[in-house]
Amino acid sequence: MAIRKIIIYPNEILEKECKEVTKFDRKLGIILDDMYDTMIKYDGVGLAAPQIGLDLQIAVVDIEDESGTIEMINPKILETSGSQTGPEGCLSFPDVFGEVTRPFYVKIEALNRRGKRFTFEAEDFLARAIQHEIDHLHGILFTSKVSRYLEVEELEG
Repeated sequence: MAIRKIIIYPNEILEKECKEVTKFDRKLGIILDDMYDTMIKYDGVGLAAPQIGLDLQIAVVDIEDESGTIEMINPKILETSGSQTGPEGCLSFPDVFGEVTRPFYVKIEALNRRGKRFTFEAEDFLARAIQHEIDHLHGILFTSKVSRYLEVEELEG
């Protein structure tokens, strides 16, 4: 597997609506594997294809819990509820952190690497990470949702 270069803001691909994936082949598997390795290398909990320069609706999330790695291709949010406010960062915005309010619960539908449809439900931090990555696939950046920017000291405290 290969570590891919992270696209840093400002770059127009980060604000684009990404194309749906239509081919489920070995190349897609390699992209997903590379995205996972890249996310881990840069200490992220999620990564979307535009963050490595690909205009495709592909994202991976892994918050190191019992859910494991969630691969989402062409994901759609079916349902949300509740509310949570917490700190977010993004690999495409090094050293930028902000307080963001998102739904506490999310239910999504997506395809796996073989093109099989699945639904997935998440709460709390996992729901936050999934929504952050799905936003990337529609050109929505977390900075557009920040209510207050945070200093690194605030995150550590």
